[in-house]
Amino acid sequence: MALLLCLVGVTAALAQGCLHCHSKFSEKFSFYRHHVNLKSWWVGDIPVSGALLTDWSDDTMKELHLAIPAEITREKLDQVATAVYQRMDQLYQGKMYFPEYFPNELRNIFREQVHLIQNAIIESRLDCQRRCGIFQYETISCNNCTDSHVTCFGYNCESSEQWESAVQGLLNYINNWHNLVSPAFRCLEPPHLANLTLEDAAECLKQH
Repeated sequence: MALLLCLVGVTAALAQGCLHCHSKFSEKFSFYRHHVNLKSWWVGDIPVSGALLTDWSDDTMKELHLAIPAEITREKLDQVATAVYQRMDQLYQGKMYFPEYFPNELRNIFREQVHLIQNAIIESRLDCQRRCGIFQYETISCNNCTDSHVTCFGYNCESSEQWESAVQGLLNYINNWHNLVSPAFRCLEPPHLANLTLEDAAECLKQH
């Protein structure tokens, strides 16, 4: 498994949801909300559907249930957004639906979107396993839509020379990083770095 070192240079903010960070989100969902009253024969579907659309972003963050920070690459965000907008546009192309059909379809699209975001974030992390040593990729924070990045350590090294370079790169990274680390990371403080092995570093980070 890859050792994931997450450095997210962002500030705390209200959760907005990953899709909310896409450039077309406001335009698209404004259209969806303003036309929801034309999509169902039953008047009771209108407030239910409106609430689903209004709470889409916050509900997304609640449903992600990730053990890692919600950081998604721009490429994968575009892919998720394209899939969601396509489903939504198809739904809105119909005229008026029978009672309960429209809000149920919105829920289905919402759940599909959550799964797409979860998979996109996890896939980017798992890509680290196919690398050797320290690797960093640019992301967007789903919490507040700011630019961020993820730094990880891949174990896919094939030679002793690669391993030596990877371990040295990890130790150098930790040495540069220690000023940003919580005091709880005593095992990563400068006095301990001289004799720090890859296994020790992994165990230390795993405990915190």
